[in-house]
Amino acid sequence: MPFFQPPPQLGNQYDDDPLIRDYLARTLPPDMLAAVEGELRELGELSGGHFHRLQMEDAANEPRHIPWDPWGNRIDRIEVTPLWRQAQVLSAERGLVATAYEGRYGAFARVHQFALNYLIAPSIDIYSCPLAMTDGAARTLLDSGNRELIERAVPRLTSRDPRIMWTSGQWMTERTGGSDVGLSETVARQDGSGWRLYGTKWFSSATTAEMALTLARPEGSGAGGRGLALFYVELRDQHGRLRGITVNRLKDKLGTRKVPTAELTLDGTPVTLVTPTPENGVRSISPMLNITRTWNAIIGTALMRRSVALAKDYARRRHAFGAPLAQKPLHVDTLAGMQAESEGAVLLAFRAAELLGRIESGTASERDVVLARVLIPIAKLTTGKQAVAIASEALEAFGGAGYVEDTGLPRLLADAQVLPIWEGTTNVLSLDTLRALGQADGLEAVHAEIHEALAAVRAPELGASADTARRALAHASAWIAEARGNPEVVEGGARRFALTLGRCLELALLCRHAQWCLDSGRGPRTAAAARRLARDGVDRIADGGAEIGADAMLLMES
Repeated sequence: MPFFQPPPQLGNQYDDDPLIRDYLARTLPPDMLAAVEGELRELGELSGGHFHRLQMEDAANEPRHIPWDPWGNRIDRIEVTPLWRQAQVLSAERGLVATAYEGRYGAFARVHQFALNYLIAPSIDIYSCPLAMTDGAARTLLDSGNRELIERAVPRLTSRDPRIMWTSGQWMTERTGGSDVGLSETVARQDGSGWRLYGTKWFSSATTAEMALTLARPEGSGAGGRGLALFYVELRDQHGRLRGITVNRLKDKLGTRKVPTAELTLDGTPVTLVTPTPENGVRSISPMLNITRTWNAIIGTALMRRSVALAKDYARRRHAFGAPLAQKPLHVDTLAGMQAESEGAVLLAFRAAELLGRIESGTASERDVVLARVLIPIAKLTTGKQAVAIASEALEAFGGAGYVEDTGLPRLLADAQVLPIWEGTTNVLSLDTLRALGQADGLEAVHAEIHEALAAVRAPELGASADTARRALAHASAWIAEARGNPEVVEGGARRFALTLGRCLELALLCRHAQWCLDSGRGPRTAAAARRLARDGVDRIADGGAEIGADAMLLMES
């Protein structure tokens, strides 16, 4: 009989994930966990079953832009894939956004919401993108105090009825650049009927959304970010026609290809000013960034988990050189490193969710608020880089099959690559981290978070891992203290510094969680993950100061 390699399989993605089950048992009140565990298990089954199968069947489908109808009328219709249509219904009915706004679980609402998304996201083709922006739009409108827009849009953005629920886009990126939004060229003009926009939005994700939040520069306002205003857009009229919007094209992207990302021309698009005055739009949209960056971190960990789950299952099925790969020490060592990285990342991302939930419920301490300002960009940048690395390792763990498109495996890497780019690249987020650390004792809050986590560690088998985190934190703190007098050195080392803080936080949180697992009789597995993460390296700081910067400039020469 000829040989055919069986593909990897997925089981229930809740039952098969001891880390998320242990984390929720440690974090949620027992009565709440008992109330929500059934839906978590149901989503885990859908994720490893129906939606994963549909994802494989739907792999060749992509969104289509239909600019004209048969009679020459410009319609700019965008057709999404069958899986996306099912994901829209699922997202509403399962409250993938709504859960955060219903008030049932107070400070734990965000943990609940993101646990749901963590379980299902890898199987619904990055439908998490419009959900993240929808969540961010709801929070931004609520924080704006604009009663008219809140009453019109927020009930739709947070509905559980698929017939009612809206999704939202966010339009900031222009040809002048993404992160430097102060260069925005979109102009807002007032006429007798209100505000209208003119310009080009170069990268508008999820263009099938019913609304969007966008930045534009009112005529006569100043330059830079302060001269921008935040506007609310409803894309279509009551007949479904776009309102002063032309879809130039859908973007041909490396990954997230199921997300209909478009380049738009705005020519008299009617909009509503979100804030009382037409200024400080960047500041007004910052609540959205906190939400979407947290989503970015959670989805990054979900994709890591999927990569590891597939690679581990395949290792049990694939025989080479006389035994399953799962019995080959070198392959086991590789998978163990992937598992440890993903577990540290999960705890860091969900720590961001915890802080977000406390702030939104009004139960946050002053330190929580300061810590969130620092930890959210750190979580986003750290998990984004890890997700790409883990996906790459996963493909390699499959050998040639990992490079063949119709296995679905290359999508893991292509989709993960968006995570360090969207909502601020690693470098931009590193600079954001530096700014946050410089405000209101940010570094002290990170110190307190790490030392408090490590103070819970008593088991001898975790002692060396805890010491690794302490040493790396001390080194990072000494470096920033010494470098502060030299802005070029600080900026040049910002990425290494931020990643060191991120990995310190991951290791400290993993050590604390491992101690709880030991104390509660859940076994030594998480302690092994902490030891492995510590061995694989936490400290990314490079000593050398100005010499490193000089070397970098030399290496830039052609």
